[in-house]
Amino acid sequence: MKLTILGGGGFRVPLVYGALLTDRGEGRVTEVVLHDLDDSRLYAVARVLAEQAATVPDAPEVTATTDLDEALRGADFIFSAIRVGGLEGRANDERVALAEGVLGQETVGAGGIAYGLRTVPVAVDIAQRVSRLAPDAWVINFTNPAGLVTEAMSRHLGDRVIGICDSPVGLGRRIAKVLGANPREAFIDYVGLNHLGWVRGLRVAGRDELPRLLADPDLLGSFEEGKLFGTDWLQSLGAIPNEYLHYYYFNRETVRAYSEAERTRGAFLRDQQAQFYDEMKHPDASALTAWDRTRAEREATYMSENRETAGAGERDADDLSGGYEKVALALMRAIARDERATLILNVRNQGALSVLDSDAVIEVPCLVDANGAHPVAVDPLPDHATGLVCAVKGVEREVLAAAENGSRTTAVKAFALHPLVDSVNVARRLVEGYTEVHPGLAYLK
Repeated sequence: MKLTILGGGGFRVPLVYGALLTDRGEGRVTEVVLHDLDDSRLYAVARVLAEQAATVPDAPEVTATTDLDEALRGADFIFSAIRVGGLEGRANDERVALAEGVLGQETVGAGGIAYGLRTVPVAVDIAQRVSRLAPDAWVINFTNPAGLVTEAMSRHLGDRVIGICDSPVGLGRRIAKVLGANPREAFIDYVGLNHLGWVRGLRVAGRDELPRLLADPDLLGSFEEGKLFGTDWLQSLGAIPNEYLHYYYFNRETVRAYSEAERTRGAFLRDQQAQFYDEMKHPDASALTAWDRTRAEREATYMSENRETAGAGERDADDLSGGYEKVALALMRAIARDERATLILNVRNQGALSVLDSDAVIEVPCLVDANGAHPVAVDPLPDHATGLVCAVKGVEREVLAAAENGSRTTAVKAFALHPLVDSVNVARRLVEGYTEVHPGLAYLK
């Protein structure tokens, strides 16, 4: 099979290729095409992949191109992990938002809206090309904001685009671990939007083990989310929220911590990865060693400001191994080989969550087979969660409308309606600030 990776010069591509190297069954990926707009980044990542494959017999063949149409033709699967505007764009998203006293995180709040506004037109163009050049391909989207971008692409590709994220997987794994359960044997009752969901149950052999966790403060405080949110708050919720909900539940503290930090997360990653790609210009350097070192630092500092605010300490070593590449491989296997699996994915609602319409992309457990991902019907959310999900989905719809019609007024509306933006005047200044620093938003009139 042929797998095309869009954003093929991206830093996390070796994670995907590493997962492919472990897949020895029939119907495996034999050809990987990397596509990126930056030749030097493609060269750097290709070097890492070559070192990964050096001792693996029959490793998937890797080619690289800057021609998008060439990359798409004949693809069986297309993995989309693009970053429109690069890490400099992410750093600007954070800086403009923090100047207004609001959150600039890349998927949450003002930063997520800005990122969505410049990413959706590019994602839509890709979807239209896929429908023309590779109509039978399955698109696996990891481009952030993952739920929003998947919904934009689904308007052209239907259910042949599926969004993935490693956050719910990691959360479920941590809960299962502290409960002494095998994550592979547990059903995780998770529902929401991307980076906005809750685990409401964890069933093993038909028994829900989550109440046992919520009733034990010591057990509850022993893992990442317990440390991050506090046991009292988790017991009040009666659920375990995705770590990204820390930006909502502790917004004031988080904004202050990000404002006082020496560098924002985007600026840190920009500088760190620039050093890596610069190092790759020297042919004598070990590409895989440099990549491993850079990745370890990246993972160890993930959400460090939030953990500092909560006094959560350093991340557990088991949480530094990534995960989205494993979800992607499991998804491809399930579809290509009809190896049925249950995975938490971003898909069109299709009635699974009654409060949203059928076309709204949500993040829920799905049964996956050769015909794609089928969302499992879930129980209604409690009122507080329903309100937040509906409010953020409403914002996403305004972002999609602004990207489609190029309306600056609609863009202002998207910012102003977000729960983490506290003034229409702030929303107007955000649009002004973002259009000044992002050429990709010049379409907003």
